[in-house]
This record gives sequence, C-alpha cells and structure tokens, in this order.
Amino acid sequence: MSGEFILASSSEVRKELLEKSNISFLSVNPNIDEDAVKSSLLVENYSPRDIADALAELKAGKISLKNPDSLVLGCDQILEFEGILLEKPPSKNSAIQQLMKISGKKHFAYSAAVIFENSKPVWRFVGKADLLLKNNSEEYISDYVNRNWNSIKHSVGGYKIEEEGCRLFSKINGDYFSILGMPLLEIINFLCIRGVIDG
Repeated sequence: MSGEFILASSSEVRKELLEKSNISFLSVNPNIDEDAVKSSLLVENYSPRDIADALAELKAGKISLKNPDSLVLGCDQILEFEGILLEKPPSKNSAIQQLMKISGKKHFAYSAAVIFENSKPVWRFVGKADLLLKNNSEEYISDYVNRNWNSIKHSVGGYKIEEEGCRLFSKINGDYFSILGMPLLEIINFLCIRGVIDG
C-alpha cells in the first residue's frame, strides 16, 4: 500500500474511535443513498447481517475507485428488532414510540466492516451483539428522549449506550465497539498484520 488509510465515512463516532486509537486516516464521505440501497436489498430478501455487509462494501468500493493505492474502510450498522430494521427517528415522538416498542425485549446490532485495496475487497468482518432493554417506563423514556434529543436524533435505535442510553438496558452481549458502529478490534488486528500500524 502506497496511499493513505481512508475511512469511507463522515461519521463523527467512527472518526473519533480511530482518532482515539492513534490511527492516522483520511475521512471521505462516500455519499451513498443508504435508505434507497436498504429498500432495494430488503425487496431482494437480504438478511439484516447481509445488508450491513453490502452497505459497508458499497461505501468502501466507491471511494477505492478513486484511491486504488489506499486501503479504504467502509462500515455500516443495522439494528434488527423482530425482523424489522430500526431507523433513525425523524422526531422525538418517533424515538419515544420506538424505544417503548423495544423495551423489555431483545434486538440485534450487526456491525460490518469491509476494507478495499485496488478496487477489490481484501478483508471483511460482521459482528453481532444482542441488546436487551429493561421494561422502561414511558415517563422515563419520554424524559430521556427530551433530555438527549440533540445527541440521539442521528442514532439508529434512538439511543447512545456510551451516554445516558446505557440506563435503558438490562443486558448486552457483544463487542462494545461494534455496538458503537465499528468492529474496532478486528480492524486494528488487520491493520497490524498489514503493517499499517504498530502492534
């Protein structure tokens, strides 16, 4: 590899995870219409896991076309509840309704990462986490959403476990970084093997 390590994303959370890990990278927004792609893949009966993988591949692939000498990382996360994909809530009321629906029940997070080089995928990983919410009261959920709306309105599921959202849960099985949207440890292992970073 003679180019830069590129993150095919403008996600602040993903950028922060790499920055705090002392990994040098460039961030490039792939400008993918994710909703349109999801809709198309759902029509074709893709599983939530495979949708996450396909979106991560699409992002990395698009940026790799213009940066063939670089390693390009694409990531995506899909939340599934009873066979339905959870979405970023368009309003406070939508967030409250969604959190009420999944309270006391389990949903699943699929966190995919695909790395391209020379316009071809050279590595991929999809992590899965099980998340169980407490039977939260409607009053608490409403207060939570109103207190945290500016932070959670761009979050799939309507919560952030790295903030007050951790209080919504009774149990989580899975990798913390994957729940944040990036299987960081697996990515670091690959970058070490490739000699991109020390370790």
